[in-house]
Amino acid sequence: MRNSTRERDPGPDRSRHDDLGHNRPVSDKLHPYVYIAIVVLGLWYVVSAWAGFVAEADIAYLLAVVSGLFFITIAIPCALSLAARAGRDPHARVQRTSFREWASGNFRTWQADLKASSAAIQILLPIAAVAFGMTAFAILTRAIELGVI
Repeated sequence: MRNSTRERDPGPDRSRHDDLGHNRPVSDKLHPYVYIAIVVLGLWYVVSAWAGFVAEADIAYLLAVVSGLFFITIAIPCALSLAARAGRDPHARVQRTSFREWASGNFRTWQADLKASSAAIQILLPIAAVAFGMTAFAILTRAIELGVI
């Protein structure tokens, strides 16, 4: 007679790894295009904020402060990237992968491997949501000021 209180071992959890290919390249670095997209979306956010809310002088001052913070946020990783390049051998050949090749591979995080394309989407989605949301607010603000709405 079997012991009904004993659970069967379900084996390793493969639910998160079923769609990860075994022959895909694994990287723990983002492709440069993802960094470029982060910078572009950050700039989009700042431009949308200025376009929608620069009607008064007090608000322009606050927008200048926030723009400075965004500039610092973007400038620090760019400076670190340039510093990392400066420490490399200038004659060493740098292996560059295409975005398509990188996106078809896996991206290693501290928890598990993800599809690189999924990782890029998860990184860019919140930034894009904020940038597009600020654009929507700017359009609504201008429409209200013009009496359209």
